[in-house]
Amino acid sequence: MDLTDPTRSVTATLDGPVLAVLALAGKPLTAGDVATQMPRGSEVGVRRSLARLAGQGIVRAAQMGRNRVHELNRDHVAAPVAVLLAGLRLEVWKRLRAALKAWNPQPAYGCVFGSAARGDGGADSDIDVLLVHPPFPGDADPRRRLAGLSGQLAGYASEFMSVQLTARQAAKWRRQVDELHDVVPAWTGNPLQAVEMSSLEWADHQRRRSSLYAGISRDAIKIAGETDPMAAPLAGTR
Repeated sequence: MDLTDPTRSVTATLDGPVLAVLALAGKPLTAGDVATQMPRGSEVGVRRSLARLAGQGIVRAAQMGRNRVHELNRDHVAAPVAVLLAGLRLEVWKRLRAALKAWNPQPAYGCVFGSAARGDGGADSDIDVLLVHPPFPGDADPRRRLAGLSGQLAGYASEFMSVQLTARQAAKWRRQVDELHDVVPAWTGNPLQAVEMSSLEWADHQRRRSSLYAGISRDAIKIAGETDPMAAPLAGTR
């Protein structure tokens, strides 16, 4: 699926994104307004598409002062298709949330990040997902590797206080991730890139403000767990 323009999965013409823009707008738009919100195509192409769609009755065109404006005819029998086209990317996030909610054990936190979250990935782009799990048996807090005694003690303390998965739960977690690698391409045609880490590791990324954390905090679309699992700022849901 072209993550910049998911309507390409259905149609290669400009009709798809034009209908998606009108479905999301909820108000009359000029051809120029539509063109500025399009992921592809020229204003000339948009005008031709609007004229064609108005001829089919799914777009209403009217004169408003000096401007000719267009809006989706929501009474049209095909209008629900336009709404579906507008929500294709959101449908992927909805399915991911439903899938992860059914997991046992569930992620402590999960989000989509990278080009998929920004909406600028192509048909060959991965869908990048962060999956934070409770510590597996033997997982260590990265602070134990610090030179200072206080950091090492904090690392040991956090390990002691954290609720760890059993070996059986850890094995089930891995099976669930493997299954997700199968279903996401079935939904979208895009491969899944899952970044897995323990809640101890994720807390360390937050503490250090790592480049991974910076990218995720900027683009994250939450799909599981808490928005703020470690008392550090993250992007809200979208």
